[in-house]
Amino acid sequence: MALTRKTRALYLNSPNNPTGWTIEPEGLHGIAAHCRRHGIWLISDDVYERLSFRPGRPLAPSVLPFADAEDRVISVNSFSKAWCMTGWRIGWIVAPAAIVEQLTKLIEYNTSCVPGFVQRGAIAAFDPLLGEPFVKGLTERLALSRARLTAGLRRHDAIQLPEADGAMYAFFRFKHQPDDMALAGELLQRVGLGLAPGSAFGPEGQGWLRWCFAASPDKIVDGLSRLDRFIRG
Repeated sequence: MALTRKTRALYLNSPNNPTGWTIEPEGLHGIAAHCRRHGIWLISDDVYERLSFRPGRPLAPSVLPFADAEDRVISVNSFSKAWCMTGWRIGWIVAPAAIVEQLTKLIEYNTSCVPGFVQRGAIAAFDPLLGEPFVKGLTERLALSRARLTAGLRRHDAIQLPEADGAMYAFFRFKHQPDDMALAGELLQRVGLGLAPGSAFGPEGQGWLRWCFAASPDKIVDGLSRLDRFIRG
């Protein structure tokens, strides 16, 4: 594996932005065991864990069930996605007790404190009579938009769309068109469809495009219509 005794930390983002990829429990168990064996810190970005679309799995797999209290595991979470508090910058961390004091210092001197209205929003999100119905409604709407977008993209033989089980993104590419920046520019200029170029997320995304389906089904249909016009030329 790429993780060796010299590795200090592993950052794991699942469900993933921009791909929507979601790791399976078996994979998480193996990674957690390997990191424990070599003393590697495992930083798990769980921000999208409530946005899971596999039937019978409303919550994406987390590393926490595989972690002991003193394991070098830090789980980072946020209200930004599942509770639609994007930009409010509030969340929570699960970490070993020995490191919490140092994390407190880091937060204090970087962000100081969270505004009162944001704290009240987070408290409301944790209220099972308020927060849970909201998350359920959001995931149902996202699932509908995701299904429409997936079906629309897969109508075209020229498009490759891997299966993804989480987050709010479709990560796809046009076959034989490796320049994602140029393609994104053409889509915007010719049909007014704004998509994120994959290379903006790193060199591995070269040739891919990210489409966020956190929009109404009507907007998804309109976007697919624009894509159809682009393909037809």
